[in-house]
Amino acid sequence: MRGAGIKFFRKGSDDPHLGQVSTTADDRGFLIGISQGRGHRRRIFHEHHATNHEFKEGSIYIRNLADDYRADLRGAFDFLLMEVSQPFLIELAQEHGWRGGAVDLACHAGDTDLILLRLVNVVEPLLQKSSEASPLFLDQLGTTIGIHLIERYNRATNLESASQGAALSRPQLALAVEMLSSNTAGNVRVADVAQACGLSRGYFIRGFKKATGKAPHQWILSQRVEQARGLLMKTGMSLADIALICGFADQSHFTRVFSAASGLPPGAWRRATGNAGSPARFSKCEK
Repeated sequence: MRGAGIKFFRKGSDDPHLGQVSTTADDRGFLIGISQGRGHRRRIFHEHHATNHEFKEGSIYIRNLADDYRADLRGAFDFLLMEVSQPFLIELAQEHGWRGGAVDLACHAGDTDLILLRLVNVVEPLLQKSSEASPLFLDQLGTTIGIHLIERYNRATNLESASQGAALSRPQLALAVEMLSSNTAGNVRVADVAQACGLSRGYFIRGFKKATGKAPHQWILSQRVEQARGLLMKTGMSLADIALICGFADQSHFTRVFSAASGLPPGAWRRATGNAGSPARFSKCEK
């Protein structure tokens, strides 16, 4: 599954006797892995020494694909992986106000990063149905992950933080709202809206959030919820139909998002607010 500058995939093996693996250097960027299980061990060989690492559930590793890699693998493994390109990280750094051109993530293995773990946890269910993943959501998730990696792991000394405000003009905000409103299914990319506004992706995201209080994807979700509230109050449509009309992946996704925003599941909210539709059209799971 691909987002802007990041490719997500899952890789694993049930073989407890994997032996040694080696890969040659290439220019794809950085590989970040998050262990989905426990008991996997690795002895990683460096130029003049070797290090031993044990992975538990949630352990991460970061390695630069520009370096040759050789390791002894012991025990079955299951990793959710991200391949992050260096040009993407450099672009993010520049967009978000850092001075300097280099991004060089420090290599780690067997460590725990709770922030990264929580960010990546939302990816796992999407991998099961990647065709339904919103391009807008993937772009924003990739941007958030990229910024976290730069802030926590970049070891390049020439990358300095700089204060940079972000503000959209009224015409830019109006254009962005129009484009996002006409694509509430999420089939528009942040980069497309930013380009239409004549802005970089990072500057646009910060400016939009400053103006509306929400990032673009969050704003779209709020619009879907408002549309759903209207349908719940004024019609007797089923929750599954409302979820489809409002651009949610399925009824389960609709219920999660609506409950988080409204404090009640859609069916309970409908009953609590009164409904103009026919109760006979409700399914058993909505009662």
